[in-house]
Amino acid sequence: MNRFFIFLIFLSFQSFAQQITVTGTVTSTTGETLAGATILEKNTTNGTTANAQGQYQLTVSGPNAIIVASFVGYDRQEKPLSGSTNLNFTLTEGNLLNQVEVVGSRSLNRSPTDTPAPVDIIDLQKVTSRTGQLDVNQLLQYAAPSFNSNRQTGSDGADHVDPASLRGLGPDQTLVLINGKRRHQSSLVNLFGTRGRGNSGTDLNAIPAAAIERIEILRDGAAAQYGSDAIAGVINIVLKSTTNVLEVNANAGAYQAKYRFDDQKFDGLNYNVNANYGLKIGKDGFVNVTGDYNFRDHTNRANTNPEDVVRRQYGDPKVQNASVYLNAKIPLSERTQLYTFGGLNYRKGDAYAWTRFADDDRNVPAIYPDGFDPIISSEINDRAITVGVRQLVGKAEFDLYNTFGSNRFTYSVHNTLNTSLGPNSPTSFNAGGFQLNQNVTGLKFSRYYKTVLQGFNLAAGAEYRVENYQIFAGEEASYRSYEAGQAPGAQGFPGFQPSDAINRNRSNIGAYVDLEADVTKALLLGIAGRYEQYSDFGGTFNGKLSARYKLTDFLTLRATASTGFRAPSLPQIYFNSTITNFVNGQPVEVLIARNDSRVTQALGIPKLKQETSQNLSAGITLNPTNSLSLTVDGYLIKIKDRVVLTGGFEDTDDVIGEDLKALGVGRAQFFTNAVSTTTRGLDVIVTHRATLGAGSLTTSLAANFNKLTIDAVNTTPRLAGKQDTYFDLRERYFVMYSAPPSKINLSFDYTLRKFNVMLRFVRFGEIKLANWNYDLNDLDVYKPKVTTDLTLGYRITPQVGIAIGGTNLFNVYPTLHQPSLTESGGAWDPVQMGSNGSFWFARLNLKF
Repeated sequence: MNRFFIFLIFLSFQSFAQQITVTGTVTSTTGETLAGATILEKNTTNGTTANAQGQYQLTVSGPNAIIVASFVGYDRQEKPLSGSTNLNFTLTEGNLLNQVEVVGSRSLNRSPTDTPAPVDIIDLQKVTSRTGQLDVNQLLQYAAPSFNSNRQTGSDGADHVDPASLRGLGPDQTLVLINGKRRHQSSLVNLFGTRGRGNSGTDLNAIPAAAIERIEILRDGAAAQYGSDAIAGVINIVLKSTTNVLEVNANAGAYQAKYRFDDQKFDGLNYNVNANYGLKIGKDGFVNVTGDYNFRDHTNRANTNPEDVVRRQYGDPKVQNASVYLNAKIPLSERTQLYTFGGLNYRKGDAYAWTRFADDDRNVPAIYPDGFDPIISSEINDRAITVGVRQLVGKAEFDLYNTFGSNRFTYSVHNTLNTSLGPNSPTSFNAGGFQLNQNVTGLKFSRYYKTVLQGFNLAAGAEYRVENYQIFAGEEASYRSYEAGQAPGAQGFPGFQPSDAINRNRSNIGAYVDLEADVTKALLLGIAGRYEQYSDFGGTFNGKLSARYKLTDFLTLRATASTGFRAPSLPQIYFNSTITNFVNGQPVEVLIARNDSRVTQALGIPKLKQETSQNLSAGITLNPTNSLSLTVDGYLIKIKDRVVLTGGFEDTDDVIGEDLKALGVGRAQFFTNAVSTTTRGLDVIVTHRATLGAGSLTTSLAANFNKLTIDAVNTTPRLAGKQDTYFDLRERYFVMYSAPPSKINLSFDYTLRKFNVMLRFVRFGEIKLANWNYDLNDLDVYKPKVTTDLTLGYRITPQVGIAIGGTNLFNVYPTLHQPSLTESGGAWDPVQMGSNGSFWFARLNLKF
């Protein structure tokens, strides 16, 4: 394997001399040279800019490349290479409404390779055609080293909504945009599992990959530009706008089964069917529609240690996911454009909870003589719609828009019982749930001044956001105990009680100014400032400075410095749940107490406030030729007052125990601003494109190195000295190892006429987690692992393509540990590459 690895690298760089270099000029229809025009190889980030004379030189991957030239205020132009090595472009002055904005810069005159902060552009169509992953989280897990998402099991709601993060920070510290507009978060706050505990995040899997043209990842703090949640960075999902092409995909695959209690060879069947079609409206308008259905069956990897089985079902949940998405732009006049986008997503999931064995006090043998494995089911309804109007006034663009999003999560529990009802207990219950609604109304302005300095962009805007959070109760039998001394409610997931129900709102208004100037041809400077006022905790101001300096035509320095913030989510402020136990015949409540409850007030737990951050980044981009690029970016992120869920305080506590007893509470947990962290890291990306024989080879090495340290755990004055309950050893390690300390992705993508092969190696660094022993000398250590992926594709006709392949070809698993001591109850917590083993798949693509 290592020799093969070296051989492919050798071939890639030996073919350096076989490059095709294209030269030419870019001018306007009046003959004006367009200095700074962007020239790209289509569907890649391989590009360059025209010099002061409008001249460019670009080395491309092969003779079939398509070259795209663009410049702010002009219509973009595409030309196929068709064997030529000289392509001149004459651009027509066009409509600013059709120009493309890249996340991280509000200047339309900025390409992704020219920004002062690192931006990854991921072509989703290319990625999905090369890999076996079917949902957005898993696609990004392998395509972007700084992005991490693993499926969880035995984690209640987190089994149904995969927590995801950038640079090892919380799921709620990354802002998600759709077509540049804020996306609503999930109504779920993660309470269990090893990732994202106490956090709420955005459900990326509610957006079908088939509807996405590309994903832009800004790896830099950007709260001053985009508002709350952008501490770790921004993910902008750009929906498809293609027309007059019907594309249909059918995908199917399954895992190579291991560690099952039976002899089944494969499990976790996955299949997906999707279709996308667009209609052209007028000269520049379109309506693009996507339908998508995905099914994923259970996997089971519980049979690892016959002497220590705490779960008979351990693995992925069963999920059915259906979506319909729309993206449309309708020109109303030459200078006015109506646009809308959004969609509906419905997901039904079944996830196994921990086993109740036959002799368990919570079992009723008359119903389950062999014990039972409760199933926590979810129904998630997610909907979003954005409507806006873009208007040109002179050479300035105004954008007025409204975005509404809603996420409703309903629980039910099956294959279970209420122990206190004995043999007469039902075996299914409605357990209630929660809902989050968000409405954003905004107006933004952008104006590019070509003759000020070497180019100056002024952007400003304001947004008004209203949010609503609700918890609704389940049926009585899902939460009540009908007999003193017996466990209450549905086993696996007790339902929400009427006392938990809540319906709360908040609003905020924000305004920003974003300035960006090419002071000289070499030096770019940017400054942004944003003020936001929240109805529940007050105001916050944040700023950002950025710079990019071109030392030479091929070497660029870039750096940013910013402050940031994240407002506590409504689920963090208002989530609460109650389990009523009986002690000596008296009801005693076990609570996760909301931030404004009588319990938190009595104990002096302060109101939640915003998290604050300081972000520094610096890096270089090196392009010695147009076929070879290197970027290296270091970052430092300091966060104060991170919101966490504390450990449980018992009524036996020597400080607050009597207060808890007086309130009828046996145990309580709270959300509070308690933790400060520092994250240091490095991103390295190397890309090389070359001709190899009659085909083209793209070699890429992408690596993220990340270290998070916990600087302080701050308790309330009354609970001083109780840091180990506030945020214990296990919780600290869950935060410190939210991402592997390193993730390295090396891939080779070779295309020869109708044939394509993709080979990828991913190395996941070592992870350490504290287990239920709470012993620094007895950590669960997950050794570094390397997975290997291979995909073979063939275009039978221009209309029909097929692909087959496998991910994790050699069936690599994380290091085994003792199931009764892990958080998940299996031999592995959800770390590194997951614990399902090899996945084998096939794909059919049709285009008409």
